[in-house]
Amino acid sequence: DESELLTVPDGWKEPRFTKDDNPRGLLEESSFATLFPKYREAYLKECWPLVEKALGEAHIKASLDLIEGSITVCTTKKTFDPYAVVRARDLIKLLARSVPFEQAVRILQDDMACDIIKIGTLVRNRERFVKRRQRLIGPKGSTLKALELLTNCYVMVQGNTVSALGPYNGLKEVRKVVMDTMKNIHPIYNIKTLMIKRELSKDPDLRMQSWERFLPKFRHKNLAKRREPKKKSVKKEYTPFPPSQPESKVDMELSTGEFFLRESVKKRKKMEEIKVKQAEALTRRQEQRNKAFIPPKEKPLMKKTTKG
Repeated sequence: DESELLTVPDGWKEPRFTKDDNPRGLLEESSFATLFPKYREAYLKECWPLVEKALGEAHIKASLDLIEGSITVCTTKKTFDPYAVVRARDLIKLLARSVPFEQAVRILQDDMACDIIKIGTLVRNRERFVKRRQRLIGPKGSTLKALELLTNCYVMVQGNTVSALGPYNGLKEVRKVVMDTMKNIHPIYNIKTLMIKRELSKDPDLRMQSWERFLPKFRHKNLAKRREPKKKSVKKEYTPFPPSQPESKVDMELSTGEFFLRESVKKRKKMEEIKVKQAEALTRRQEQRNKAFIPPKEKPLMKKTTKG
């Protein structure tokens, strides 16, 4: 049955990678380095013995340079797990991004992963960015705590980044919520969807069905609509040829035949046109004056009916 093939048996775990799987070790030395801010220096000096001890179990060498402000991890001759140095790289990244050692050391487990989401460049306005980042944290950290409980991830909001640590499925959900919050979509909508999905996953009958009908659909409210201009300019079709040159006064006279008339005839014709225009203007003014003498329409009187 297809549903049985997709289901992981209860209690099954992926076997650990041991020295028997790679007895000869690694051929080349791999190393990773990362910088950390000045304010993390005191904490890193305090917890550095614990970091060395945790990485020493995986045969990874770590060095802390306080002058340059960098942490370096590299493989040794005893290292047998090729992916251990990548996990060590993630560990020093998390420590540099203000994640406490107690949480960051969990990255060395096989079923754990991390994601550092950069949110600094998503919003241009600084005030708007601070508001949306605070919206992600919530009042007294309640929104962030709800997100951690639903995704089984540890989430740390620090400066221009959000550090997340947990299983792969949870990290995908955390990234979606963070990116949506920065796009001005409130995290409560995504948290509500996650809560419904969590309840639906408990029902084995719904495993092979679509959950679209159960999930809420939120509509976008466009409160501030863009005002449209009164006069819309319609773009004309592009033509490579320039527009035709307008006719000059001489060309117009030639086409009508006025050019060949005598000066006296031209003057007489011009005077006639002026007189016509004057007569039209006079009639318009007379109509405007007569409007004041036109009586308004009276309303018809309603006859009173006497009740018998």
